[in-house]
Amino acid sequence: MLTRRDFLQVAAATAVLTGASGSLSRLAAQQRLTQADLLRFQPLGQVTLLHFTDLHAQLVPLYFREPTWNIGVGSMRGLVPHLTGADLLRQYNIAPGTPEAYALTDQDFTALARSYGRVGGLDRMATLIKAIRAERPNNTLLLDGGDSWQGSYTALQTRGEDMVSVLNTLGIDAMTAHWEFTYGQDRVKELVKKTRHPFLAGNVRDATWNEDIFSGETFFERGGVKIAVIGQAFPYTPIANPRYMMPDWSFGINEERLVERIANVRAQGAELVVLLSHNGFDVDRKLAARISGIDVILTGHTHDAIPDVVKVGDTLLIASGSHGKFLARLDLDIKNKRIAAWRFKLIPVLSDVITPDPETATLVRQVRAPHQAELDRVLGQTETLLYRRGNLAGTFDDLICQSLLVERDAQIALSPGFRWGATLLPGQDIRVEDVFSQTAITYPNVYRTEFTGAYLKEVLEDVADNLFNPDPYYQQGGDMVRVGGMSFSLNVSAGIGSRISDMRLHKTGETIDPEKNYVIAGWASVNEDTQGPPVWDLVMRHIASRKTVRIDENRSVKVINS
Repeated sequence: MLTRRDFLQVAAATAVLTGASGSLSRLAAQQRLTQADLLRFQPLGQVTLLHFTDLHAQLVPLYFREPTWNIGVGSMRGLVPHLTGADLLRQYNIAPGTPEAYALTDQDFTALARSYGRVGGLDRMATLIKAIRAERPNNTLLLDGGDSWQGSYTALQTRGEDMVSVLNTLGIDAMTAHWEFTYGQDRVKELVKKTRHPFLAGNVRDATWNEDIFSGETFFERGGVKIAVIGQAFPYTPIANPRYMMPDWSFGINEERLVERIANVRAQGAELVVLLSHNGFDVDRKLAARISGIDVILTGHTHDAIPDVVKVGDTLLIASGSHGKFLARLDLDIKNKRIAAWRFKLIPVLSDVITPDPETATLVRQVRAPHQAELDRVLGQTETLLYRRGNLAGTFDDLICQSLLVERDAQIALSPGFRWGATLLPGQDIRVEDVFSQTAITYPNVYRTEFTGAYLKEVLEDVADNLFNPDPYYQQGGDMVRVGGMSFSLNVSAGIGSRISDMRLHKTGETIDPEKNYVIAGWASVNEDTQGPPVWDLVMRHIASRKTVRIDENRSVKVINS
């Protein structure tokens, strides 16, 4: 972490400039905070693990607001990552207004974003990685937690190849996957051949022959320590995403198979066992409590950014956020095949104070150049903060729902609770790139159909159970489906089928009738034969027709027992 002295300096600079222009505030923040501050760290032991995850194809710096809500249920209530905002700052004794407060929470987000600027950018990430490697040339291991190849216009146009080419320059040592699979199993195999590092997914098997499709583990030697890295892809891929895109492969948590792998790598002399996981934080917390022999879990999928290690038994859990916003550094002292000591820092990739790595910056420009004119095409402007991330609602999702209602002439709109997508500040232009940041998937068709009220409730109940089931092994990640044109109450503590109530239409306020049909528009259906225009066409047309967008606070969901 940055030192308390650094925090206080930046906070003081911000306070002094209260009332000053955003540009002056940003200048002061940059003068007080340096690249050296971000990298400052006292090395420890023989091994340095570097980890990022859930990049979602974001090549260039962006704004990204952390969630206001991250509701924990059952035994997870009140634990990280289910502490957000001021609660998270108190938990880790982080002062408001500091770089970490900006990076880790939604608190005073717009003002702090104008001061500290954008985050991420692979050329900035490369600078940090190369600096740490230069310091620890024979000790460092760089691991990618997956969801790297999907989530942008250029990734969609190149079917992931832009990301593979740029990520190859970082010198990644191994990766695992989730959204990568939505390019289809043949394309995934093509891209894996182009990577310069192992693609580890030991829980992905041939559905007929029950044989491994990809390597499950690989070995490294760093600082005289033999390290085994085991890769765990997202176990629910064929449920959360279209099964027809990977018809011949089976997934799953596969605890028994994982136990076998741990025993095998230990038998081969592994002194440090690292699980490179895309299970999601709560799943990995449960896994760590049930399986012994894993020293470190580098977790991903749920986009959680936690500023310290979470220890479960003898296992250290690391959550490194998303969108290239953080680079996690974990130094380990290994003695007698055990972790004797560790030191950790979640480094915020504050783009404005990091010098871009020239090689990576050049390649990023090259892969974006053929698309730059379209990426920069302005559709309109937003008067309000547009963001996605949040358990229950996001203003960019509200804009998508609004677009579906109008452009598909529907009574109710449904939009999936995806957790990826850049944030736009009030006054920013909305460009083509921004819309694709929220919608760039390989199954984008917007359907228009009719649901009975009873079936609509069933859909909402199913998603709510996926998100709020007290057993993490029944949670598949993501956030609550977003709705337009209706409201409902959500009891997160209720049982399966009993969480959703008081469903009403916005226009009339009338209760949704279980027996009545309603016109529904939605997108990202996992059904292969879904017909309709791509969602980005409708959203762009809707924005362009209005020129100025204003999305006020969403009050469609009333939460009970949160």
